[in-house]
Amino acid sequence: MNAADLGLPVDVPSTALFTDQYELTMLQAALRAGTADRRSVFEVFTRRLPEGRRYGVLAGVGRVLDAVENFRFDPAVLGFLRERSIVDEPTLEWLARYRFSGDVWGYPEGEVYFPGSPVLRVEGSFAECVLLETVILSILNHDSAIAAAASRMSAAAGGRRLIEMGARRTHELAAVAASRAAYVGGFDSTSDLAAGFRYGIPTVGTSAHAFTLLHDSERDAFRAQVETLGRGTTLLVDTYDVAEAVRTAVEVAGPELGAVRIDSGDLLLVAHRVRAQLDELGARDTKIVVTSDLDEYAIASLAAAPVDAYGVGTQLVTGSGHPTCSMVYKLVARAASADPKAPLVPVAKKSLGGKASVGGRKWAARRPDAAGVAEAEVVGTGPVPPELADHQLLVELVKGGDVVAREPLEAARSRHIAARAGLPMSAMQLSRGEPVLPTEYA
Repeated sequence: MNAADLGLPVDVPSTALFTDQYELTMLQAALRAGTADRRSVFEVFTRRLPEGRRYGVLAGVGRVLDAVENFRFDPAVLGFLRERSIVDEPTLEWLARYRFSGDVWGYPEGEVYFPGSPVLRVEGSFAECVLLETVILSILNHDSAIAAAASRMSAAAGGRRLIEMGARRTHELAAVAASRAAYVGGFDSTSDLAAGFRYGIPTVGTSAHAFTLLHDSERDAFRAQVETLGRGTTLLVDTYDVAEAVRTAVEVAGPELGAVRIDSGDLLLVAHRVRAQLDELGARDTKIVVTSDLDEYAIASLAAAPVDAYGVGTQLVTGSGHPTCSMVYKLVARAASADPKAPLVPVAKKSLGGKASVGGRKWAARRPDAAGVAEAEVVGTGPVPPELADHQLLVELVKGGDVVAREPLEAARSRHIAARAGLPMSAMQLSRGEPVLPTEYA
C-alpha cells in the first residue's frame, strides 16, 4: 500500500503542470522554428549562497527523479491547455507523446555545494529539457533551503537529537517535503505522519498543552498519558508551574519516566533547574526535550545546558530566514542543428548585475589538501585534470530517460554527514562569513 492508496495528497499522478506557461510557449515557438530537436545541456546552479552561509546542502534529488518520471500530459491536462488556448494543436500533439528520454547528471543528494557548483545537468533535446525547468527548481530550491538550515542546526546540536515539528507552519505538502529535507540535513525524526508514511522517517509525538488543560488536574493528565503510552513517554511540564509539574510527573511515572518537555521560558535556566530536580527525585535517566521557536543560534546557546533533544518547527521549515537557495536552470550548451552528431556549442547569458552565466558542459570536483580536507570546488568544461579524476562530484542519475540512481533516504543522510565532515572546521561556524571553499574555474 502507498500514499495514493490511502488518498493522501503526497503523490501527484502528473507533474506536467508544475511549470510556468512560458516553458510551453517556448516549446511551441521552437517547434515551429525547427530548433526544438537541437541537443541541449541545461545546468542548475546558484550564483551565491544566502548571506552568511558557509556551504549549501543539496536535497530533493530523489523527488526530482520522481517528478521527471511523472511528467506526463494526460487527457485532462491536455484538455486544460486546449481550453485556455495556451498552445496550438501541433504542440498539444507533441505534448501527448512527451516522455523525457535524455540524461541527467548531478551531485548526489546530501552533498554540499558552493556558488557555481553544477548541482544538476540535464541533457536531451531543447524541447524535452526546457519543460522541466520549473518543477526541478521548485523542488531543489525548497528542499535544499530546508536541508541547509537543518545541517546548521545539526552542527549546533553537537550530536543531540533533533525533532522536525514544523508541519503546522507551512503548506501541508511542503511540510512532507520539509520533513524529508530536514532528515537529509541531520534531523532524527519528524512529527508529521505523512512524511513518516511516504519516506519512512521515524515519527514521534505525545501530547500538547490542550491535553493537560482538558483534565481536571495536571496529575490526572499525566496519569492518563502514562497509563496509555507507558512510563517511557514524554510529559509536557510547562503548562502551569514547571517545578510542581516535574515533581508530579516523577510521582506518576516513577524514575522510569522517559522524558519531560519544556516549551517556554528561559530554556537555559529552566533546563538546569529541571535537570537538578529530576536527579534529586531519582529520575537520573529521564531526558529533557526543549522546543519553543528554536533556530540554530538558540540551539547553539543551549550547548552548555543539560538538554537531550530539540524540537524545531517554524525556523526549520522556512529555511531559517532563507526559504530559497536562488538556484537557476540555464542553457549552457546546444547543438548548431538537429543532427544528433552536431557538436555542442557553449552558450551563456551576458548581463549586468551579476546575472551572467558561464557557458559549456561542466564537470566538478572537490580538491583536497594534503590532510584530505577540502580546499576548493573546481568547475571546468575541458578535460578533467588527472589529479582530480578521483574527486569528481557529478554522478549519473537518469540515462536515456530511465532513472538509474534511486537510493534509500538513509544514503543521502549519511552522505551529508560525510560531506560536511570533509569541509574545513570553519564551515561549522554560525557567524557571518564567506563560503568555506572558493569556486575555481578550470
